[in-house]
Amino acid sequence: RLKMPYKPLNLAEIGSLTFKAPDTEKYPCISLAYEAGKKGGTMTAVLNAANEAANEMFREDVGLGFLDIPKLIEGAMEAHKEDFKVDDVTLDDILSCDAWAREYVAENTKNVVKAPILFT
Repeated sequence: RLKMPYKPLNLAEIGSLTFKAPDTEKYPCISLAYEAGKKGGTMTAVLNAANEAANEMFREDVGLGFLDIPKLIEGAMEAHKEDFKVDDVTLDDILSCDAWAREYVAENTKNVVKAPILFT
């Protein structure tokens, strides 16, 4: 393990924590995650793969803006509605959806700037 210059988190020392409702306008991916979770099935695999692919492209500095990430994720989720599967989902279904979503992100990066965010 890496040695850290600070002591471990001790929740008993903190005593209490305060939580606020998530700001879905500031963080639109939260709404997308809730939407995928409500739909279930293969939608969560598409959300995850699109998120990973979009974040990777952002870090590679290929011209994708940080605020374009949720647009790509949402676009993949919308496009996946045609092939969405909720019952009898297999590992092959999940792997196929994962590969499809990554390909969707790669192909749609140039067009994403024009796409509005629908789930807010």
